[in-house]
Amino acid sequence: MITLEILISGRVQRVGFRACVRRIATNLNVTGTVMNLPNGKVQIFAASDPIILEKFISMLYSCPRAVIREIKTNELTMQNFEDFSIIKNEGRISTSL
Repeated sequence: MITLEILISGRVQRVGFRACVRRIATNLNVTGTVMNLPNGKVQIFAASDPIILEKFISMLYSCPRAVIREIKTNELTMQNFEDFSIIKNEGRISTSL
């Protein structure tokens, strides 16, 4: 088992991407978290067997309405997650007036 930090850029916010990521992770028994970042990217922490994580990453491209421009991965020390959850960004600063 390994844990990856996955950073995704493109049109991945406000298109239901986090819910799609969670659905894929649940189907593959991947544990971790997904959250929007203030810079418009999405950050995923995912833990599973390396082969399962490869499949997980490739399946992210199937999320409807999302347009993935780039995926960066970084292997971390193993972390244990209970399940796969969406982290809501509380207190986000709105840029609209």
